Amino acid sequence: MSATSARLLSLSAATMLLAISSTHVLAQKKYDTGASDTEIKLGNIVPYSGPASAYGAVGKAQAGYFKMINDQGGINGRKINYISYDDAYSPPKAVEQTRKLVESDEVLLMFSALGTPSNTAIQKYLNAKKVPQLFLATGATKWADPKNFPWTMGWLPSYQSEGRIYAKYLLKEKAGAKIGVLFQNDDFGKDYLKGVKDGLGDKASSIVIEESYELTEPTVDSHIVKMKSVNPDVVIIFATPKFAAQTIKKIAELGWKPTMIVPGVSVSIGQVLRPAGFENAQGLLSAHYSKDATDPQWKDDPGIRAYREFLAKYVPDGNPSDSSLMSGYNIAETMAILLKQCGDDLTRANVMKQAANLKDVQQSTLLPGVKVNTSPTDFSPIEQMQLMRFEGENWKLFGDVLTGELGESGKGG
Repeated sequence: MSATSARLLSLSAATMLLAISSTHVLAQKKYDTGASDTEIKLGNIVPYSGPASAYGAVGKAQAGYFKMINDQGGINGRKINYISYDDAYSPPKAVEQTRKLVESDEVLLMFSALGTPSNTAIQKYLNAKKVPQLFLATGATKWADPKNFPWTMGWLPSYQSEGRIYAKYLLKEKAGAKIGVLFQNDDFGKDYLKGVKDGLGDKASSIVIEESYELTEPTVDSHIVKMKSVNPDVVIIFATPKFAAQTIKKIAELGWKPTMIVPGVSVSIGQVLRPAGFENAQGLLSAHYSKDATDPQWKDDPGIRAYREFLAKYVPDGNPSDSSLMSGYNIAETMAILLKQCGDDLTRANVMKQAANLKDVQQSTLLPGVKVNTSPTDFSPIEQMQLMRFEGENWKLFGDVLTGELGESGKGG
């Protein structure tokens, strides 16, 4: 072989090696802290104890969901390591546990942290660290603010949006009624109250009493007695499960029969209506976005059948009547869809990019017409709900699927 031929052969081999090397670089997997070839670490805080411990079921359902995913081989070949701590619905505890998850456990992201006070306490820290704060189990409106908090995204329909849906109903069906509002004295309750007032517009003066309570109070009974003295025709109960149950029960004890509305976060048959007494909750109104596993109309629904099988295997002590379990399951399903969409680019930046690019996602246990949609300027994954009334021992849906946008409604939102 001539020297020229040898040089050409050597050059050709080098070119091929360079091409192979370049292809390898292009195909390389990308990871940030908390992700690897074998694992994705998700951090979570939820109140397993304290005044909002009823919501601990959300974390239990999510732990079960990710165990099911892992038993099926994981997501893109990676197992989910779901690390969930109790914050007792206490903002200082939330900060402490979140720092532990980010700095010691080194999670890829914070997933489905529960509660407005807790998420408020950790939002600036996570955004400064550029750690995704994703699919929060709270409907505060401020979670959809990509301009100021690009690493935070909620999941639930916003409380203000839901409040406007109730206002639309009242304007149409209860025109002229006097309205009383009980609300939790924090961002959670105030968001709901603002939504109702915005929805009522120039009829907001029909609210004859606004009564707030503190989360630290053992009971809201004294507030209900005060509200009865004004005798509103409608009582809107913007409360978490424990206090919603107390309110429904106390109103009945007083022999008072106003139209009652509870928010979607407090519709659990097991955690709210059974403790309040089914007989006391007849005609109660609310709105929701997901199917009720105890509703006979869904008994042959494939999504609900799969959900019941999931509970039996992965959350055996879970009661299908507890809607918090359904919430946990739904939010976990969205996260699984997102992680699959991320492929082998498990950087925090790509996680947020994909979270802002969910298009018409239909999940198995959401109501027909309710879809998950996001964009770089829309950080509100779910914006549709349907009204429902409690009859017998179940919720009965009625009317169209609505959005809480002012002046906007209709099927499919």
